[in-house]
Amino acid sequence: MAELTRTEFQALRAEAEQLLARQKRQVLVCGGTACIASGAMKVYDYLKAECEKRGIQISVDLKHETEGDGIHLKKSGCHGFCEIGPLVSIQPQNVLYTHVKVEDCDEIIEKTIIGGEIIDRLLYKGQGMTCLNRDEIPFCKNQTRVVLRNSGLTDAEDMLEYIAKGGYSALEKALFEMTGEEICKTMTDSGLRGRGGGGFPTGRKWESVRRNVADVKYVVCNGDEGDPGAFMDQGIMEGSPHSVIEGMAIAGVATDATEGYIYVRAEYPLAVQRLKAAIAKAEEAGLLGDNIMGSGFSFHLHVNRGAGAFVCGEGSALTASIEGKRGMPRVKPPRTVDQGLWAKPTVLNNVETYANVPLIVLNGAEWFSNIGTESSSGTKVFALTGNVVNTGLIEVPMGTTLREVIFNIGGGIKDGKKFKAVQIGGPSGGCLTEEHLDMPMDFDSLKKVGAMIGSGGLVVMDEDTCMVEVARFFMNFTQNESCGKCVPCREGTRRMLEILERIVKNEGTLEDLDMLEELSATITETALCGLGQSACKPVISTLKHFRNEYLAHVVDKHCPHCNGSPKVLKIDPDKCKGCTKCKRNCPMDAITGEVKQVHVIDTEKCIKCGACVSGCPFGAIQEV
Repeated sequence: MAELTRTEFQALRAEAEQLLARQKRQVLVCGGTACIASGAMKVYDYLKAECEKRGIQISVDLKHETEGDGIHLKKSGCHGFCEIGPLVSIQPQNVLYTHVKVEDCDEIIEKTIIGGEIIDRLLYKGQGMTCLNRDEIPFCKNQTRVVLRNSGLTDAEDMLEYIAKGGYSALEKALFEMTGEEICKTMTDSGLRGRGGGGFPTGRKWESVRRNVADVKYVVCNGDEGDPGAFMDQGIMEGSPHSVIEGMAIAGVATDATEGYIYVRAEYPLAVQRLKAAIAKAEEAGLLGDNIMGSGFSFHLHVNRGAGAFVCGEGSALTASIEGKRGMPRVKPPRTVDQGLWAKPTVLNNVETYANVPLIVLNGAEWFSNIGTESSSGTKVFALTGNVVNTGLIEVPMGTTLREVIFNIGGGIKDGKKFKAVQIGGPSGGCLTEEHLDMPMDFDSLKKVGAMIGSGGLVVMDEDTCMVEVARFFMNFTQNESCGKCVPCREGTRRMLEILERIVKNEGTLEDLDMLEELSATITETALCGLGQSACKPVISTLKHFRNEYLAHVVDKHCPHCNGSPKVLKIDPDKCKGCTKCKRNCPMDAITGEVKQVHVIDTEKCIKCGACVSGCPFGAIQEV
């Protein structure tokens, strides 16, 4: 572990900025999970080998400069528009190529890298236009990127490039120019609220831990992200791991905490790999560990892999899991800020919250508070999935309406169908309808209509969706993921699921609807943790807005959307070519299979949204 003084860090930053400024020719291959699954690393390896074979000098990190016509070949973070990958961005032409295959690489080298020409067939074509670069694509240009500002544009694995773009400068400022109290006040004045779902003011939480006196304090990052269709934190951890690390270190400075843990779900192997590599590089450079920048402050960071339990997204269950215990919530108080990890004062925020922190410290509280709404400052990252033309990861100011997200960024509903509803906040959220399209999406507005932002999942549904089946799916997920510690959640959700399954099969009664409402009220009021207390939101919201569909199942014994029984989607093995497009389009990760092999749909996970059906170029997916 290196010793690094403040002066040496400033010299390192100046050197990094100069090296980045001298990079004239860059080729960035998207290194996000979706593009890798589509063959992006094969494209990367081929470009590297073929350029070297042709005598073109290649550099794969910032510290190694090239001469003459050499190029810098990089693995970027996720662009967010996963369905058009693998993506290759080339500078100085400022061009973005989509759906790139290994077979395209020779032409890219000859025409664009060497010749400077643009290959029209590889450009984005959609919504009646051809776009040269990412900023021209409607899905991208209508966003406001703060947390995701570097994703897709920089090397996700190069710490020096992060430093060249201002990285760790906020930590330097926090260490030498601010007190812990001032940092907490800056967070409070900025209006930053937790992005994990609850929306609790970050500054208040940090200040509570700062005031607590203890021999040891902890900073914990919730990267579990178990909501179906949610991959916001995954994109941040893979695309900008150092921003999360820096935010956590600043939280340590603010609260006098010296140990940190990042809790990541095991299903995110690439995020785990990049976080561990980033931590190792930061330690080697002296930006983590003992006596950071000669300040006398020490901060050590560890990565802990979760086992995929949804309940471990709840704070006390998460800390119990890190301690090696079964991940189950406990009664509160005491709160995590008083007795969290190993019964010590603990700051617990999610990935996106920490990623905002360095920018707030550098740019000031007023800068951040001027984005978004008065009570919900800043931006929010959402995972936009379902029956929408454009799916992927987006970032917009708090207060942006659903209409802007679905129709401007998302391109509207697939196949020209009508919008019906959007499930927001995953199993802990609720369904919003056409009457809510122009309502601002912020913490307080959504709470008033019985919904919540949650971690940021948005599953869009069209006119053909059976909302009773949607409620059944989310209740099935919640019931399966219940830790079983408290009776209301363990038994109550089971009874609700049984009722919903009867209704979907057209075997329910009007009394069942009353029982659903009664059970929902009881579970909400008596469940032990926040996940149990919000488990019934999908049922309550669909009963409120789509009661006629429940009545169709119960009274008419016929649903126009599922014809009396749930739809089942299956892949015809004789038609499937293993192109992976259905797998990439699925918002629920319900499809498995490797490239050029027959894919399979997990009917338990499938919400029958139809994204795979409309996206399959071979007509291999059908309802049965």
